[in-house]
Amino acid sequence: MVLSTKRELQALSKAFLSIMNPAESYILEQREPYRAILLHLQVIIENTVPSAELRYKYRIPFYYLEGKPFCYLNQSKDYVDLGFWSATHLSVHLEHMVTAGRKVMRSLRYKSLEEIDEIILVEVLQDAYSVGGKGFWSQK
Repeated sequence: MVLSTKRELQALSKAFLSIMNPAESYILEQREPYRAILLHLQVIIENTVPSAELRYKYRIPFYYLEGKPFCYLNQSKDYVDLGFWSATHLSVHLEHMVTAGRKVMRSLRYKSLEEIDEIILVEVLQDAYSVGGKGFWSQK
């Protein structure tokens, strides 16, 4: 009886996730501690940039502003990346950002909730919002 109840709950959970936004499903399907990190980042992003729209692009959660990519969330290996689309235009807290062999993209990388400095995160989000319309590539 317990197994059938557990199976029913799993089936109900899968059914619920299938009707959700795929980006939200991506977040909720991650194992801990990554799920908690992603949820925390989601709350901060949506409170800092309320006009950001959560979509599912390139098989990861992507935030858009006025139809243009803004930032993305990606659980990879043993960390969560919060990557910024207009990263070449960012000017604050660059010392906290990771490029990891990427030519254009920069990200804030977290392995635990405790690593998230909300002041830095909010300031980077505000900077990214202020340059959001400048596009992907640097225009010198």
